[in-house]
Order: sequence, then C-alpha cells, then structure tokens
Amino acid sequence: MMKEFTLEELQTYNGKDGKPAYVAYEGTVYDVSASKLWKGGLHMRRHRAGTDLTTDIQAAPHMSDLLVSFPTVGTLTKDEGVDVQLPKIVAWLLETNPFFRRHPHPMTVHFPIVFFMASPVFNFLYLLTREPSFETTAFHCLTGGMLFCVVGMVTGWVTWWYNYAGKMTRPIAVKLPLSILLLLLSVGLFIWRLLDPMVITAPGPGGARFVYLALNAAFIPLVVIVGWFGATMTFPIEKD
Repeated sequence: MMKEFTLEELQTYNGKDGKPAYVAYEGTVYDVSASKLWKGGLHMRRHRAGTDLTTDIQAAPHMSDLLVSFPTVGTLTKDEGVDVQLPKIVAWLLETNPFFRRHPHPMTVHFPIVFFMASPVFNFLYLLTREPSFETTAFHCLTGGMLFCVVGMVTGWVTWWYNYAGKMTRPIAVKLPLSILLLLLSVGLFIWRLLDPMVITAPGPGGARFVYLALNAAFIPLVVIVGWFGATMTFPIEKD
C-alpha cells in the first residue's frame, strides 16, 4: 500500500540536507531526486521540491508525461485545513481556463509598475525643461498606475488564494501592506492634482510642490520593494 502524504509531510521532502526530493501532481507523489534538474530541491530556479505542482505544470514548457516518468512513492491527501473560498464565477473561470490560474497577475502587475515608475520620471523631466506636456504626462501615468493598481491587487488576491492557499508568507506580508499603501498614495495624489492642477507648475518656491513631488517620487522605492518580493515568489533565490 502506497504512503499517503499530507501537504505538510510532503514539504519535508525538499531535497535539502540529503533529503529526497518529492513533488506531487494530481494527487500522486513522485520522487525526482535522481534528476540533475532537481539538484538541491530547486528546479529551473523556480519550482521547489516538497510542493504540489498540479497548477505549475500548466505553465511548464513540457507536459506532465515527463514528470510521471519518475518513481511513484505515494499519494497526496487533501488538506482539510485549507478552505479556499472564491466567488463562484471566479472559481468557474479558473477551473475551466487553467491559463488564468497563473497568468492574470503576472500580466496585469506590469502596468501599475510602469505607470508608477514613469510618473516621477516625467515630473523630473518637467523640472528640467519646464515643458508642460511632461507634467501632464506624469499626471496621466499617475492615473494609469492608480487604476491598474486595483486590477493588479484583485488578480494578486485571486492568485494568492488559488495558488498559495492564502498562506501569509514573508513576500505576501511585505507585498500586501505596501500595495495598499501604493493605492492610497496614488489616490491621494490624484485627488490633490485634480483639485490643484498647478500644484507643480505654479510660480514661486512652493512648499506644496515639494511635498507633492516627494510623495510622487516615493512610488519608485515602493514599487521596487513590491516587485522584488513578488519576483522571489516566481523565481526563488537559492540559499547556500
């Protein structure tokens, strides 16, 4: 009789410190220890041993037949402790279109990143050239970043619950509050610029201008931090 693994038990077979490397696919647990591509329990700097790859295989460059060629060592039991509750329409969409299980957030998150980074850059160009179109473009980028930030957060929430069972890992603990901060900051600056179109372009020293530009420039480090921790979830960093 084959061994039954819970998800927690499976995680102990991570291919590190001499332990075998096991992965699960559609309820079956495979031993991939003999593969050079799973050396150290990490495959292609992205997939870790000791995890369920049922969803990940959808985005792999090979089909599941390559995985099932490895020795079978057991079955993965359903983790009753994880109850992923998604709206029915979202659950139906994810089940009928496997593509959406992995890709909506990685695709949509690039838009707020670009817009938020571009807004302070165009404001800086305005300060250098005094060309009004640069300041206007900065405001348009701010608006785009604010709108797509909502889209990125929604798709990120769905991805978090569907692919990571809503577990509060360190990257999520960093990304979640900083994403909310980004959204609130962008909404605040959007309203400010909308009510005071000359907050930057008005003549004189202008303390308000300095505060606005400083807050606008804060997008850059915030986006870098959020993007970095998001990337570590997709491409884990190897630790010696």
